[in-house]
Amino acid sequence: MTDEATTSKQNTARKPAHRGALWAAAAWSVGVLALLIALPLTARHRLPDPLATHWGGREPDGSMSLTAAALFPAAIWAALVLSLAALRRYRAEPAPTVAATSLAAGGVLLTGAQSSVVHANLDRTHWQDAAPVGVEVALVLLAAGLAGLLAWLASRRHGGRPAPRPAAGAPPLEAPAGENFVWLSWTANPWLQLAAVVSGLVAGAAALTSASRLTDPHWFLVGTAAAMAVTLLLCSSAQARVTADGLTVGFGPFGRPARRWSPAELESARAEQRTAVQVGGWGYRINGLGTTVMLRGGACLVVRTRRGAEFAVSVDDADRGAALLNALIARTRQPAG
Repeated sequence: MTDEATTSKQNTARKPAHRGALWAAAAWSVGVLALLIALPLTARHRLPDPLATHWGGREPDGSMSLTAAALFPAAIWAALVLSLAALRRYRAEPAPTVAATSLAAGGVLLTGAQSSVVHANLDRTHWQDAAPVGVEVALVLLAAGLAGLLAWLASRRHGGRPAPRPAAGAPPLEAPAGENFVWLSWTANPWLQLAAVVSGLVAGAAALTSASRLTDPHWFLVGTAAAMAVTLLLCSSAQARVTADGLTVGFGPFGRPARRWSPAELESARAEQRTAVQVGGWGYRINGLGTTVMLRGGACLVVRTRRGAEFAVSVDDADRGAALLNALIARTRQPAG
């Protein structure tokens, strides 16, 4: 019968990652709130007052004052954020997944709906003259569903409570033949996560104002900010996984893209203290030390390939990961029989 041994970092090791997620959620919450209020108010000179806010079929059949149209969706968003904060406070287990999904889907849904309302009323004399809506509704719902799904997948991947780390002084890991071992460690940089959210908000704001014709199209800004947000997101977290197949290092909330090495490709593994100054900064760095994924200063898991190249990733519990990798490397060098 095959046994599986799983090691993981301490509960305290996830505090920086959780702090980064909280800062990112706070920035997203504030950014969405600002967009909901700013979209109609910045276009107030081109909007009727009151303006159409509800359509029966394709024709408008309900209206609100300009102030109410700005504050009503903002109040809904504030109530959602406060509810999720209370859920996290009193129901810690399901809160990360529920909060991430709700914030992503709710933010996209409300800002998309607000942008559609502004676009339909823009340059109209009376709210009854507002343009019909149709495909915009389907696109907003599709975007909200996709955002919620992606957030759910990302939070499920890193959700839950980590298993406790073995006590200090535990014997080195061994990898006897016939047994499967799994070692996992995940680390995130909260500042890079926050920068990714801010860049995403800039891209979203530019896209909404361009699509609703509040400003001249700024699609270059949208593309640049969106590309920066994706790049920062991919560089803001990393997961290292050691199994009998070797080492896999995945990037970003979904662990993609990923780099993989089999035990036969590796010469050795070790834990080494490194700082951002040594490797030239944060994120994915290439210099005289080889390739380093630097997310926080301190212990890094460093592997050396048989070609002489070195790869390092700053994850917690690096010493145990290196011990397991060295055991797997030694197993591949044992003579058959």
